[in-house]
Amino acid sequence: MDLRKLKTLIDLVAESDISELEVTEGEGKVRIVKSAPVQQNQMMMMQPQVMQQAMPTPAAAPVATSAAPAAAPAIEGHVVKSPMVGTFYRAASPGSAPFMDIGKAVNVGDTLCIIEAMKLLNEIESDFTGSIKQILVENGQPVEFGQPLFIIG
Repeated sequence: MDLRKLKTLIDLVAESDISELEVTEGEGKVRIVKSAPVQQNQMMMMQPQVMQQAMPTPAAAPVATSAAPAAAPAIEGHVVKSPMVGTFYRAASPGSAPFMDIGKAVNVGDTLCIIEAMKLLNEIESDFTGSIKQILVENGQPVEFGQPLFIIG
């Protein structure tokens, strides 16, 4: 199924009162389930975990505490979220250069990453023009639907 068609279906479910949609096209089958408000709160908790992983780098604890409020404004920008559940890959193959790095300029339609779902490699394209401020997911890490992947500023 085309990624744009999939995004349209996800938007349709998000904006309507239906909680689940299943579409079969040829041999492909897609099931979209609207997440409950509790899951959205869990997703919001993931960003502080990313900041906690960045905090052990400074030697002194008071510096890390003062750096946390300064890091909060750095995550301002357009958040690119995962349109599906799968495995996040920054490059087309293990030996290839990543599609995007921090600071790299990005335009609408540029490939940001690949999410592998059910043995299918899905290119995730940018829906915003700017530069990559943060990459919130590690290469090879599983991602959930709606999980923040990139921040573009």
